[in-house]
Amino acid sequence: MTVGTSAARAQTRPAPTLEEVAERAGVSRSTASRAINGGLRVSPEALAAVEAAVTALGYTPNRAARSLVTRRTDSIALVIPEPDERVLSDPFFAGTLSGLSAALQASDLQLILLIARPGDNARTLRYLRNGHVDGAVVVSHHRDDSVAVALLDAQVPYVFIGRPLSGDRAIQYVDVDNVRGARLATEHLIARGHRRIATIAGPEDMAAGIDRLEGWRDAMSTAGLADDAVTHGDFTIEGGIAAIRPLLAAHPDIDAIFVASDLMAVGAMRHLAELGVRVPGDIAIVGYDNLALAATVQPPLTTVVNPVVAMAKAAGTFLLDQLSGSSTAARTTIFSPELIIRASS
Repeated sequence: MTVGTSAARAQTRPAPTLEEVAERAGVSRSTASRAINGGLRVSPEALAAVEAAVTALGYTPNRAARSLVTRRTDSIALVIPEPDERVLSDPFFAGTLSGLSAALQASDLQLILLIARPGDNARTLRYLRNGHVDGAVVVSHHRDDSVAVALLDAQVPYVFIGRPLSGDRAIQYVDVDNVRGARLATEHLIARGHRRIATIAGPEDMAAGIDRLEGWRDAMSTAGLADDAVTHGDFTIEGGIAAIRPLLAAHPDIDAIFVASDLMAVGAMRHLAELGVRVPGDIAIVGYDNLALAATVQPPLTTVVNPVVAMAKAAGTFLLDQLSGSSTAARTTIFSPELIIRASS
């Protein structure tokens, strides 16, 4: 009977309070609060005493109260200005989540996914401006999204994955050298003896689409080859299928295609297979991204590595540096591309 009563009392014992932590540590309530919420203006001795009291009592800070004191939400947003179905189906975004989660693993920050649907940017921008997150990482940015300018104006710490198209204002971002990557892909096709090389470029309102097209043109111009065989897609399988149809109709003599994403390359290869066109026997294909499906599609796809996990991890680290105050200057990190040669070329 006594044991049961003791167990019941243990289960119903109120959670320890901040006052109890302060009393056990031998400090004032305000000192205990400052120690728990960042340690500002607290001596090392008092900080150690409060930490020991927190551990001994099993004290858990009230997140809402802590936010009032620190004006921090302990959360950051991953902002993706794309339709829901694109976010859920494109492996690029899974890699982004993986890398960003790895960067935040040792912190107490929570990751919030914000899908800024086309035509609905206002809701996302309002959420960011109203202080619901401490910072943001933005990926798959389009020219007209307005996210970059809004973050700058709201003074929300941020990092972009991919070079944003937002004028000449200083913006912090990580990216891969897309111009060089596209050049590597095109030079590989030229070295294999192809001379009528087309491209399925990416969207014209995204830096990756613009830069990969520039790299293809650079390589073609240097080799003295025509650069008129161009169509554009939206970085999806369906976009690749839609883009290759007018390309083949306008340029039936092409013998190779540099495709600005693996998903579009897979779509293009599916359409070629339906037409009975052999890859690489009739038309060689090189993609971009090195997604997992590039190695499993038939034939396996030659492609350029887009190190999305590493870029996302770097972006998360940059953001953590901003939030801790250890870095305030805008930084840019550009990863080097790598060509992975497989059977499609």
